Amino acid sequence: MAEGYFSSDETRAERVQELFDAIAPRYDLINDLQSFWLHRHWKRRLVSLAQPTTGQRALDLCCGTGDVAFELAAHGLEVTGLDFSQSMLECASERNSAPRVSFQRGDALNTKLSENHFDIVTMAYGLRNLSNFEGGVQEMHRLTKPGGKMLVLDFGKPTFGPWRWFYFTYLKWLVPVFGRIFCSDAPAYAYIHESLEHYPAQDGVAKTMRDIGCREVAIHRILGSAMTINVGVK
Repeated sequence: MAEGYFSSDETRAERVQELFDAIAPRYDLINDLQSFWLHRHWKRRLVSLAQPTTGQRALDLCCGTGDVAFELAAHGLEVTGLDFSQSMLECASERNSAPRVSFQRGDALNTKLSENHFDIVTMAYGLRNLSNFEGGVQEMHRLTKPGGKMLVLDFGKPTFGPWRWFYFTYLKWLVPVFGRIFCSDAPAYAYIHESLEHYPAQDGVAKTMRDIGCREVAIHRILGSAMTINVGVK
């Protein structure tokens, strides 16, 4: 697609949805390969920072194939996973053996779920894909109970110049090779670099959390900010 998956126009959401529907069957495999299996550790760290307690309610937005939802459920939480890609949800449902987890289709910018309902709201590798990242943070805030935690795990933007150059070069030129080999679709995996171009990453997310009134806002930096976890308390 010459205009790119993440061009700012009225067809962006539709194109991104088509992208994730297409890559769903190989999504977990590619994530393992491009992160050297580390994404699983980072997701466990996300859940650890949430400090989950048995009996709490959690919502995992842009849940994909369910990794974070299942990890939350393993701590005794009632978990709802929401995603706009039906193919991703089908993969998640096929993996689901946890009675505390349910999946549903929806828009992370307008979930239509009850406000002040969840003790924990997470989003892993989804916020930068939304057409309005501030709107995604605001929706997380609306859904979280007062005193509840909001957590965002996503690709970051390193501030150290040489590392930033190497990191972006890897995302732009090497990650698509995995897509070509395993999905026969290199452009589909160029989406990661493309999605970061206009995304303010960890600092923008932290600013938005502060602007809407979150407290205890923190940025947890991984691998020199190649990955980051933003945390805020409503």
